Amino acid sequence: MYVPANVPRYLAKAAEAGPDAVQLDLEDSIAPAEKERAREAVGQAARQLRAKGIDVSVRINQPLSLAVRDVEAVVGPDVGTIALTKVGGRSHVRLFDELVSECESRRQLALGHTRFIIAIETPEAFEDMLEIAKASPRAVAMILGAEDLALEWGCEPIEDVMRMPKQRLIAAARAAGILPLGMLGSITDFRDMEAFRAMVRRSRQFGFEGATCIHPSQVAVLNDEYMPSQEQLDSARNIVALDAEASAQGRGAFQVGGRMIDAPIVQRARRLLARAGRLQEGHGAA
Repeated sequence: MYVPANVPRYLAKAAEAGPDAVQLDLEDSIAPAEKERAREAVGQAARQLRAKGIDVSVRINQPLSLAVRDVEAVVGPDVGTIALTKVGGRSHVRLFDELVSECESRRQLALGHTRFIIAIETPEAFEDMLEIAKASPRAVAMILGAEDLALEWGCEPIEDVMRMPKQRLIAAARAAGILPLGMLGSITDFRDMEAFRAMVRRSRQFGFEGATCIHPSQVAVLNDEYMPSQEQLDSARNIVALDAEASAQGRGAFQVGGRMIDAPIVQRARRLLARAGRLQEGHGAA
């Protein structure tokens, strides 16, 4: 869940909503005159969140003059990830990898402690997503900044228009072995929560592994929809168990309820069970 780093009351509300992580924002939600104060607030905010068992990410600024100061201020034991905004290319990511390594060394943190969420928000970065995703071992997830990208493309950031770009991001993230984060629609409209829930469900079906949000009311919906249902878990366990029986009998395929089950479906069931385990270890998907 996004929270301006310099607004304590929003921080408290975010923590109460039950997100898996809070992303302290130094970028778009912070006025230029407040950048320094927000930067200084990150340390204490991160400590408070970690004390409650909530992971902490920080979204930094672009241009470089602000981004370097952000990184030098926020790298620390309580910040697990940094969201790199408006990434320009592979060399951009490597530059920040080097800078973060220096900061970790100064703070006596293990090399690699700080991970990256990479935001694709420019046409140039969109065309180079796979190489960007592979640019640093710190990268754990990638997200498409639909509002910024649509502005550059001269289109509207609605679901029908952004579906193809987001599918391409999912493919690039999967190919690089990192998580695709996001939703097919917008996170800005939280008036109709049933419509929001339906959109989140579609997003999961398309392959997103989790998403960011901007309002506490969205957290529970994201956690519900990205966590597999009990029915899905029971079905997956049944498929895995029947596959073991079939394998013992020398068979590579079998039927369940009139449906043919073979290797890809079994592997999908195993992945669903593994994802459920990872989510249960944390707090959710937001």
